[in-house]
Amino acid sequence: LAAQLSLSLAECPGTGSAQAGRAAACQGCPNQGLCAAGAAGPDPAEAAELRARLRAVRHTVLVLSGKGGVGKSTFSALLAHGLAADETKQVALLDIDICGPSIPKMMGLEGEQVHQSGSGWSPVYVEENLGVMSVGFLLGSPDDAVIWRGPKKNGLIKQFLRDVDWGEVDYLIVDTPPGTSDEHLSIVQYLSATHIDGAVIVTTPQEVSLQDVRKEINFCRKVKLPIIGVVENMSGFVCPKCKNESQIFPPTTGGAEKMCQNLNVSLLGKVPLDPQIGKSSDSGQSFLAEAPESQATLSYRNIIQRIQEYCEHHHFQEEKIM
Repeated sequence: LAAQLSLSLAECPGTGSAQAGRAAACQGCPNQGLCAAGAAGPDPAEAAELRARLRAVRHTVLVLSGKGGVGKSTFSALLAHGLAADETKQVALLDIDICGPSIPKMMGLEGEQVHQSGSGWSPVYVEENLGVMSVGFLLGSPDDAVIWRGPKKNGLIKQFLRDVDWGEVDYLIVDTPPGTSDEHLSIVQYLSATHIDGAVIVTTPQEVSLQDVRKEINFCRKVKLPIIGVVENMSGFVCPKCKNESQIFPPTTGGAEKMCQNLNVSLLGKVPLDPQIGKSSDSGQSFLAEAPESQATLSYRNIIQRIQEYCEHHHFQEEKIM
């Protein structure tokens, strides 16, 4: 049975494939009927609704991680702050980590509520050009647990995309939960009605994190989600007093750099561990603004620039094809 399951997982054609639900590996899968019927993706009317709502979104970037606790939400928040530093750009941050919504806290928006308008839900704004949406804004208390099965989580993700009045947006950043499950399939399928520039995958240097990132890369390839690149977070620590560098998470198998070479994906950069990042996140402030000279800030700025360059090139290539 274990061997059969292993073969089935390895050979899954992916929900977007013409063979979804019909391949030999699909036999015995609980989702075989849904995939074969094409129910895994949005129906035409639903796709038209999503296209109409998201027509004014120029770039969409998903932030993924295989393992929890690698700093994915922190990266999403700082990516949004970094992009919004250009006041000519309109940035939106969507938190679809339904069970662990940390974005409101990190963006200094804890306790805020979502407001309804004639054109849908209004995002909560950090700055005039930086809007945020999260299930955290719908909870009575930050300590409330969201105990939902997949269909209800998927329904909320669809509602965030369809009913939030994002307006004209240059960058929509989507912070996802760890893994390759319901929320990830849903966001990719719903956004397939429009476009996704690609995914940024966050890891830490140790093998226990990298082994799950390899799964995340495989997921992206299965669902035809472009990979912008990998960010190695918590990559070494320089003592502020003695200036010695320590490897808090030793890269025993070569770290993200070696993995990226082996899997032919881009390494966007390495961000060193800086205690101020945690302090800034807890207080809802932008670390990039609070520690502009930090090595971590310099790393972030280089990574953000590479993401912008990728998105602009991707957009240019799409326009050429059209």
